[in-house]
Amino acid sequence: MNVIFLKKVRKQFESLVPVLYENGYFSFLEDAQKYVDELFEDITENLPNRSHRPAPPYFDKYGKSMKYAASTVSRALSLNSPIVMAL
Repeated sequence: MNVIFLKKVRKQFESLVPVLYENGYFSFLEDAQKYVDELFEDITENLPNRSHRPAPPYFDKYGKSMKYAASTVSRALSLNSPIVMAL
């Protein structure tokens, strides 16, 4: 299974870099960029291998039989959001 990101999602990842820096999560922009790059890489490479659960009915508007898996990120950041995908 492949993880495919819309252009809008890719832009949101890039817009996360200055937010992380400006809110003091990272002291240097380069570190914030590295974190976002690693997060993106973790999602694309490891998310398909994680255990999946049926997505709540709310997500049926995006497709039937959707599943979700959580992507782990730093506990210092409150970004632990489930990522929903069709399997």
